[in-house]
Amino acid sequence: MEFKRGLYVGRFQPFHNGHLDAIKYVLQNIDELIVVIGSAQYSHNNHNPFTAGERIVMIRQALLEANVNLDKLWIVPVPDVHLHMLWVSAVEGYTPKFTTVYSNEPLTRRLFMEAGYKVNDLPLFDRKVYISTLIRENMIKNKNWTTLVPKAVATFIDEIDGVNRLKDLAQSDRIC
Repeated sequence: MEFKRGLYVGRFQPFHNGHLDAIKYVLQNIDELIVVIGSAQYSHNNHNPFTAGERIVMIRQALLEANVNLDKLWIVPVPDVHLHMLWVSAVEGYTPKFTTVYSNEPLTRRLFMEAGYKVNDLPLFDRKVYISTLIRENMIKNKNWTTLVPKAVATFIDEIDGVNRLKDLAQSDRIC
C-alpha cells in the first residue's frame, strides 16, 4: 500500500475549531499531514496578529488537547513569496514530499492542481461561524470568541495577552 502524506495550508490567525476539525478529517484519510503555516513572516498587524512561533504553539497545544497523534503531523511555517508561479515551489522547498493537497481556497487549489497535485475538498465545518477574521473582530469588540477556538488556544492567547495586542493594533490602524 502506498504511503500518503497530505498538505493543509492556512494562516491560522488564530487556529480555530474549524481548523481542528479539518485536520482530524484529513488524518482519517492519510498516513501523515503537513500543516503549512502560511504568511509566516507576518505578525503584529490586524490581519496577522500572531507570529509563526505562536501559531505553532496554538496548533500543537490544540492537537494535544484533542488527543491527535502528533507523530503523524508536521507543522511547517512558510513565508509568502508574492509571485503565484513560484509559490508551490516554495512550499515544496520548505516541506517534506506530499501527494495530496487539502483545501477549499480557490487560488491554493488552482496553483497546486496546475503543478500536478491531487487536490481534495474539505468539508466546511460551520464555515459561517469559524472564520478567523470574525474571531479577531470579536476579540477586539469584547464579544464571544473563546467558544470558537480550542480551549488550549484561548488559554494561550490569554497567556500572551493576544486580545490586548489585537486591540492595540486596531487602535494604531485608526491613528495612522
